[in-house]
Amino acid sequence: MGITSDSCTYCDILEGRTEATLVFQDEVVIVVMDENPVNPGHALVVSRVHAAGLEDLDEEVGAHMWRLAQRVARGLRRSGLRCEGVNIFVADGEAALQEVFHAHIHVFPRFEGDNVVLDADCEPRERRLLLNEAWALQKAMKPLAGTASAEMFPQRAPAS
Repeated sequence: MGITSDSCTYCDILEGRTEATLVFQDEVVIVVMDENPVNPGHALVVSRVHAAGLEDLDEEVGAHMWRLAQRVARGLRRSGLRCEGVNIFVADGEAALQEVFHAHIHVFPRFEGDNVVLDADCEPRERRLLLNEAWALQKAMKPLAGTASAEMFPQRAPAS
């Protein structure tokens, strides 16, 4: 079944120690209904291999999880459940509101008047700050690129 952790809710589900409502399973993931749903139909795509967050998650497993999340979203729209839109949500780390430290993706239906609030106080960012941030991210991603043909932008270091 994969590597599990002794004190993890999703590992407990995967090992049969905790009951869950299963929607789908394959050798890489399971899809279960969230027991504390945002809206009816809220499902979780859970990696079979324990990875606390995205940093620990194998990229191929992550890609498979995303494909399944997209399939769940399509299913929600076709299910007959109330679904005028879909949110796909990943919380990676405590500061990002992750509560169960095992890689998973939330997929939940949305509809007019559902009282779900996703709020952020975003403001426009100066171009020079965006360039500095892009450069720092590029530098960190370069060893992770994985292909010789990958091209990173911007091509130059930011001005001080």
